[in-house]
Amino acid sequence: MAAHSGRPLPSGVPDGYGPLLVQSAGTRQMTGTAESTALDRPNVEQALAAFGLLRDYFEGALIVDREARITWIDQRYRDLLGLAPGFDPSGLPVEQVIPHSLMRRVVETGRPVLVDIMEFGERQLVVCRIPLKDGTGAVTGAIGFVFYDRVDYLAPILEKFALLRRQLTRAQTALSEARASKYTLSSFVGTSPAVRELKAQVRRYALRDGATLITGETGTGKELLAHAIHQQSDRADGPFVAVNMAAVPESLLEAEFFGVAPGAYTGADRKSRKGKFELAHGGTLFLDEIGDMPLGIQSKLLRVLQDGEIEPLGSNTVRKVDVRIVAASAQDLPARIASRQFRADLYYRIAVLTLAIPPLRERLGDIAVLCEALLEATPRAPDQRGWIIDAEALSLLQRHDWPGNVRELGNVLERAAAMAASERIDSGLIRAALPATGTHDSGASPELATLMAEAERTAILAALERCGGRKLDAARALGVSRSQFYEKLKRHGLSA
Repeated sequence: MAAHSGRPLPSGVPDGYGPLLVQSAGTRQMTGTAESTALDRPNVEQALAAFGLLRDYFEGALIVDREARITWIDQRYRDLLGLAPGFDPSGLPVEQVIPHSLMRRVVETGRPVLVDIMEFGERQLVVCRIPLKDGTGAVTGAIGFVFYDRVDYLAPILEKFALLRRQLTRAQTALSEARASKYTLSSFVGTSPAVRELKAQVRRYALRDGATLITGETGTGKELLAHAIHQQSDRADGPFVAVNMAAVPESLLEAEFFGVAPGAYTGADRKSRKGKFELAHGGTLFLDEIGDMPLGIQSKLLRVLQDGEIEPLGSNTVRKVDVRIVAASAQDLPARIASRQFRADLYYRIAVLTLAIPPLRERLGDIAVLCEALLEATPRAPDQRGWIIDAEALSLLQRHDWPGNVRELGNVLERAAAMAASERIDSGLIRAALPATGTHDSGASPELATLMAEAERTAILAALERCGGRKLDAARALGVSRSQFYEKLKRHGLSA
């Protein structure tokens, strides 16, 4: 052997491998120049020296040069590939002999592919590919092993992997569904001229990408329209992420919006946590009750809208985000600007496109179609065909003030349905389900309604006086949310 190579083979090379090595060296001399020859002799010898230890753990091996040409292949690999006895693959591109080989990628990137399943004809081979480098670290070629020629050896691992992949797919699907828009424009029910014009506005605004502000009293369907804008926009395939400003404690808002870096504060997770802006990247971020946003967060939100960048809490890394903002408020934002509770510059940033939803009392002609849609979703007994509402009951509903708008209408119908002995809902059930105030009905007591309204107004004024004019504290004292409190202030003609 030494007579052929000029030096002895390394110890540990199994019998029968030496001639192949010499043949490989001879092939290189015939098929390539010194510059293009990929493997120097020491690397080949080092690779082959390991075969004595690994031979029992693989079913075949081959080596390629820096051009991904085959320079050596052992007999077992030849047998696996079914190569003819007289066929010499030396010098051929590896893909010409093994079509699905990734040896070229290993040579080009210098990174190994430690475990892979490679198809060859109808067979599947479990393979490993490792780059070979010279003393300077330059890639001179790669060596590949076939660990198994039957994938069923890996059946337990593959089954576990398949199970984990199915679980991941289900989790991703559930997450995507949770962040997808839940409503379309057809979900906003109504045929009145005001609703038709509102829907036309939504269609026009959905084609644009500017920030949108939706205003309207509580219960008018602001979030529903936000979903509809997203669903009809070019961002429909992206996530829809909603944040209710009144429901998140002020101390957590920054982390909720911008995310948290690992170990940002005591007790923080060691892994980073994405904020709502990152979760909504490529889609829509809906800010409900934006009028309740604290001033400190308002300034940071303004900077994000201006620069399109966020900085997670506890991080020095700035990240780009692509998010469309849709905000909603039941409050009079210009009045809050005047009282220095809302930034004027932020208002003009979010109010590029504005939608004003009319209250239900201004579109009473939609009561009938709204009742039909709401009752369709109201639970009923298995033997009931569907809810039927009397004309007199509809007339009674059309004479109500609806301070809670469509949400209140849904609650009234659900209460009436719960009291109904059959599928028919008559005026008696509606009268019992309606609140005591707000109905212009000959059978109602205007004196009682006036007294109750005056009592509510007095209670609000007393709470404001006790709390030194602090509206948030007064709302808490009365046991109502901030948005409800501001709605009551507006209803009673008090300064918001």
